[in-house]
Amino acid sequence: MKREQLEHVLRAASRIVGVQDLLVVGSAAILGTYDDEDLPAAATRSDEADLAPFDDPDGGVSMAIEGSLGAGSAFHEQFGYFADGVDLSTAIVPSGWRDRLVLYETAGSEPGRGWCLEPHDLAVSKLVAGREKDFDFVGALGDAGLIDLEVVRARLADVPRDRALPAFLAKAERWLGERAT
Repeated sequence: MKREQLEHVLRAASRIVGVQDLLVVGSAAILGTYDDEDLPAAATRSDEADLAPFDDPDGGVSMAIEGSLGAGSAFHEQFGYFADGVDLSTAIVPSGWRDRLVLYETAGSEPGRGWCLEPHDLAVSKLVAGREKDFDFVGALGDAGLIDLEVVRARLADVPRDRALPAFLAKAERWLGERAT
């Protein structure tokens, strides 16, 4: 995903659900901090933006985003990218993440605004997801000097243990250890 595409899904989602502020989790969140041209290819490979409303107790707002802009929708077919409507519990993130959110607001995203996970918090959420593509994503950001893996390691220790699978935490810790050597 590129910034222009993120702006488009933020604009469309905001208009559809009548919510200005949306949390951006998943790989598209990196676009809140870095321009497309500053990112390695592995960081912009995805064709989706995971959007979560901050206030959606019954899941209706997320479902409206998913139904209108999700995979296989007319929007997806027309533009080649899409928005997944998710909820706040989708990403497993370290304590204090809300204080570190990065606001992404442009004329192209109006009336929407994306509150993106800070890059190190994003890296932690990707690592605890435990998928190879997520390790590739974090590795590419580290190799490009866009994140500090020691900060990621410190934040990994702040992940609520009741939310993350122990095996995935162990895998993330091993991977970070191997990258440090």
